[in-house]
Amino acid sequence: MTLYTTTPSPLGELLLAGEESDGAFALASVTVPDQRRGAVVLPHWRRDPVPFKEALSQLEAYFAGELKQFDLPLAPVGTPFRRRVWQALDEVPYGSTTTYRRLSEAAGSPGAVRAVGGAVGANPLLVIRACHRVIGSDGTLTGYAGGLDRKRSLLTIEGALLV
Repeated sequence: MTLYTTTPSPLGELLLAGEESDGAFALASVTVPDQRRGAVVLPHWRRDPVPFKEALSQLEAYFAGELKQFDLPLAPVGTPFRRRVWQALDEVPYGSTTTYRRLSEAAGSPGAVRAVGGAVGANPLLVIRACHRVIGSDGTLTGYAGGLDRKRSLLTIEGALLV
């Protein structure tokens, strides 16, 4: 069953969705307002903040600058290629950035920079899975589904950008 909740954040109200199955719960998406290809609440989803307690606590600590790595059960839906790219994203340390080219190499697909960019753009777990840490090869902020202002904010929280 798909459960969801919302929470205020410095990025706007976040929509969190997750899957509950056989008593276990895993986070499937974190969406910001007006996000390209962001999740929308469907009629069969049930609002229930209780299973999100740990995710909400970790997000609050992250935005306060007190958490550098999330530790949550995740259940994002994606192709094997996208999942490989997302796994490579998980290896980009807090407070640092990488390029799409370096990420494509880390994901084992050095010739697939555009496809890697598509996988990064399809990341359903904004903030949690740090696609905001991927920048253009010339150092510019590019391609964030939540908008470049939010990307800039997240990188500033992490100290990867100076204001």
